[in-house]
Amino acid sequence: MTTRIEELIAFICYLVLVLAVGVYFFWKGRNKQGGDKDYFLGGRNMNGWVAALSAGASDMSAWVLMGLPGSIYLWGMGQVWISVGLLIGTICAWIFVAPKLRRYSIKADDSITIPQFLTNRFRSKNPALQIICAVIFIVVYCVYAASSIVACGDLFNTVLGVDKMIAMVGATVVILLYTFLGGFNAVCWTDFFQGMLMLGALMAAPIVAVFAMNAADFVPMAEVVTGENYYNVLSSGSFDWASVSDILSGLGWGLGYFGMPHILIRYMSIKSEKEMSKSRVIGIGWITVILVMASVVGIVGHQYLGTYLPEGSQSLVFITMVRNVFPALIAGILLSAILAASMSTADSQLLASSSAFASDVYKPVFRKKASDKEMLWAGRIVVCVISIVALCIAISPDCKGIMALVECAWAAFGAAFGPTIILSLYWKRFTYKGAIAGIVVGFAVDALWYAFLSGTTGLYEIIPGFIASMIAAVTVSLLDKAPSKEITDMFEAAKEPTE
Repeated sequence: MTTRIEELIAFICYLVLVLAVGVYFFWKGRNKQGGDKDYFLGGRNMNGWVAALSAGASDMSAWVLMGLPGSIYLWGMGQVWISVGLLIGTICAWIFVAPKLRRYSIKADDSITIPQFLTNRFRSKNPALQIICAVIFIVVYCVYAASSIVACGDLFNTVLGVDKMIAMVGATVVILLYTFLGGFNAVCWTDFFQGMLMLGALMAAPIVAVFAMNAADFVPMAEVVTGENYYNVLSSGSFDWASVSDILSGLGWGLGYFGMPHILIRYMSIKSEKEMSKSRVIGIGWITVILVMASVVGIVGHQYLGTYLPEGSQSLVFITMVRNVFPALIAGILLSAILAASMSTADSQLLASSSAFASDVYKPVFRKKASDKEMLWAGRIVVCVISIVALCIAISPDCKGIMALVECAWAAFGAAFGPTIILSLYWKRFTYKGAIAGIVVGFAVDALWYAFLSGTTGLYEIIPGFIASMIAAVTVSLLDKAPSKEITDMFEAAKEPTE
């Protein structure tokens, strides 16, 4: 398809908007003394709407506009189990994790990062847990952020004809700038607008396409070839291991929510119990619509485009359909949703990893007397470093694409941190050594399964990693001495609502 000037104008306006948000919060906060708590957690002052849409937008990266619709477009309804798993996972996280984590993180010395919360929860002076968490954060977020950069490259290359390398470098610079300038507030507010844009785009595209298909003169862009099991939720058409592994793997995606740092930190930032209740309803409602409509885009795209997109380019189904059914300027606005999805996830990841390094490695290990200003700059430098590494991964010839990168990072976080977060919130007998064991074993099993067994078994590595992490954490805790009264008293205190 040819480049259209109206689409370019829409993209430029969008990029100017997100940079303006970053500059605004940088200017607004230049004389504040809030320090790292303001930069990394927004002063724990997020309202329900912003926190909910920020959590959702930072979760739903470009895969929900490209990877998921593309998979359903090409292979059919057997791919919807990912959506089902994610929906169950996010509902459980909002109900069982969000309110308790917010309360507990306040009781645990007003913790501002996940590693800090875990350490304070056990009243430990040992920095080992914080360092292990921070190292895993930085490694995995480099991979995760690379997926967003790849999505931006695909978008600009397909729509505007820009060289993919140049597009990825440009997207990295924009993400880096507004994260660097504005911190958590800028990230959350841009996520809010990006979440609204993603919702509008996913709802508009399939509805307008259906109206277009009902026109008397409609002809699919290519022959519509529907496989025998295309509309069957059992991918192989029968209840065999291929279908069972697809169902288990899809549902396994839901486990990731319990250990995703950039989502968990949103729960901690909400300013009150009242806003938490509001945020829960908004967050669950938003993600339900997003996942349903992303699946609908794949089905409608299959009928609208036929076999126009071959295997390998099916991730362009949303882009192709939007450019065909909307005028150029509106198409440009809707396609900015892909930028929104990419950037809303990448900025959250950069901030979470930089806060983990500054608060959990730099200060406790290298500079115990570091000032707030020094901490902010340490975090900002790490934002730059991770951005560069993520860009290198994205432009590597061995990069396997958006969905593969997201799958890898999502599983690593879910397996490593999910069981530890759940046990920290709900098991009084849980110990510091048990937390370390759970994180290390979960991460290791996930990595080994991915490297050696995922291809032969067809089972998503998050499932064995999560199970192994839970077993290790419980076993080591039971073998360890019981927590002190101070720790158990704090556990009981965290059950009480806070304002």
